[in-house]
Amino acid sequence: MSKGVADSSNFIELIDRLEQDRAWLLEQIDSGRWPELRLDLAALERELGQILVKVAQKLEDRKDLKKDS
Repeated sequence: MSKGVADSSNFIELIDRLEQDRAWLLEQIDSGRWPELRLDLAALERELGQILVKVAQKLEDRKDLKKDS
């Protein structure tokens, strides 16, 4: 396995873990945990979601560029 493929695999695993953490955080917020931090945690969850969407889009764009090459 080439270094690029291994790096991509590790990157995808990291993204998956961040998605799982985001989902867990959202569940905790929705269940009423840490009410004093609710607004800050909700903002963190939204920002993390936006970052993950942007990363997914960039990965798709890279895949499309490689197909065209």
